[in-house]
Amino acid sequence: MERLNKTFIIAEAGVNHNGRLDLALKLCDAAKEAGADAVKFQTWKTENIVTVKVRQAAYQTENTGKEESQYNMLKGMELSYEHFRIIQDYCKKVRIDFLSTPDEEESLEFLVSLGVPFIKVGSGEVTNIPYLRKIGGCKKPVILSTGMSDIAQVALAYDTLLKAGADGVSLLHCTTNYPCPMDEVNLRAMITLRDAFKCQVGYSDHTMGTEVPVAAVAMGAEIIEKHFTLDTNMEGPDHKASLEPAELKLMVQRIRNIEAALGDGIKRPNKSEAENGKVVQKSILAKRPIKKGEILTEDILTVKRAGEGISASLWDCVIGAPAIKDFEIDEPIKLF
Repeated sequence: MERLNKTFIIAEAGVNHNGRLDLALKLCDAAKEAGADAVKFQTWKTENIVTVKVRQAAYQTENTGKEESQYNMLKGMELSYEHFRIIQDYCKKVRIDFLSTPDEEESLEFLVSLGVPFIKVGSGEVTNIPYLRKIGGCKKPVILSTGMSDIAQVALAYDTLLKAGADGVSLLHCTTNYPCPMDEVNLRAMITLRDAFKCQVGYSDHTMGTEVPVAAVAMGAEIIEKHFTLDTNMEGPDHKASLEPAELKLMVQRIRNIEAALGDGIKRPNKSEAENGKVVQKSILAKRPIKKGEILTEDILTVKRAGEGISASLWDCVIGAPAIKDFEIDEPIKLF
């Protein structure tokens, strides 16, 4: 991806539609209302990504309150390709970018056929070398989440994507735990990724609340991905680790405030400070009546707020000069 003028905020709907098209469209509306740049889903054919017998992840069982195979859980949340065509058209209508993570090759080809602007790759594929080669071969920009991986695994994935033809790779630091406890965030790892790969970096967040993604932006994240849902009490594996719409909107607002606060990095007075400086910063004044021609010495000068006159920063330039006229007490000194 090209470097962005502002943080690219991805509202991660993921599977929080629970397999229902009507909920998916409502999630698009909520993401747009919150001010996110994109709403992202996940696209898969269940039989292509998981065996019938593989068990759920621990967080999935805990969050859903029931034990079932991953196959049955995912099949119940699977949307059809036709559903995704409808979702993409709806996103165009409401003017928000449509994204989806392809979880297997058939869905990758489908999403590329839809003309998605880039390919978002989940953390589970960092070690999937043959799939990464397929993704890179699509010749599109790639955003890769890096949960569950160390720096060597990220390096292999990064190089594999580029060698296969990816049009640039951005890396998202991520902790794959839902929800992620604060002491497992390790946000400084995002900086490690930026320094190691000299690429665009960001953060995919699974913590509760909004403070960590906001902090990530303050640290230089250019992409933020955050799960959201219509209602955290809904049934499903990811709802409890997601923001509700009002919280998502608050996160976006806080991120935009941080962007404004970061500025351009040049240390100089801004417009309002320049005006305030006239009355707040101190000037050189006469400490007592001074006669014309008298040498200006430290004992006959003082500094106070006066709203005019020579800045106290020029004190050493004033000392030793002759008074050009008579000065009264507290009158600003002039040299010419």
